[in-house]
Amino acid sequence: MGSDLNYLLAFTAGILGSGHCVGMCGALVSSFFIKAKKGDIRLYAAYHGARITVYMLFGALAALLGVTLASAEFISKIQGYLQVFVGLFVILLALDMLKLLPWHLSFGIFPKYLLRHGLSKASTKGAATGAAMAGMVNGLMPCPLTLSIAVTATTAESPISGGLLMLAFGIGTLPSMLFISVAFSKLSVKARGYMLKGAATVVLIMGSITMTRGIMFSMAVQG
Repeated sequence: MGSDLNYLLAFTAGILGSGHCVGMCGALVSSFFIKAKKGDIRLYAAYHGARITVYMLFGALAALLGVTLASAEFISKIQGYLQVFVGLFVILLALDMLKLLPWHLSFGIFPKYLLRHGLSKASTKGAATGAAMAGMVNGLMPCPLTLSIAVTATTAESPISGGLLMLAFGIGTLPSMLFISVAFSKLSVKARGYMLKGAATVVLIMGSITMTRGIMFSMAVQG
């Protein structure tokens, strides 16, 4: 799977996931900026810069884990099977977002009470520092869409590629997160649902491509 295609799909997932971002993080973003000085671009830059930086760090760490495992002699022999597993997991996440699974997958990187504590601390800091802290907390919010891209990053060629994959996703989410109180907040719940389904479909494609890549790799090694 070419890197350019990876980045394009991740960016598209971010764009289509905008409605989901509004539904899940809209209150978080709005509540912070209601108290912030209106028109201060620095606060928006600090908030979203920190949020996307968290995404990039997760992408880089995920890719580093994948590269490290692939470099191990034993793991390198089953690299194709690992890619199949990653692809299958991403597909399951996509199906969960589409509500096509008989059960619900729930994953949280940090307990929610820690995230709430982080937001509380952010509000007591200076404007730019508080915005950056709140953005970091936003980046740590448990989200199946973000997780699916991060898991895909484990198959990236390098930590830089993994970080860029999450950067592409983060940039895709910017339109809704920046203009959340202007245009996207007016989207109906039904419209947001359609957008999330579109994002989930893109994630499904990414998982399918990753799985296919793993199958082809395994067949080539065995051949």
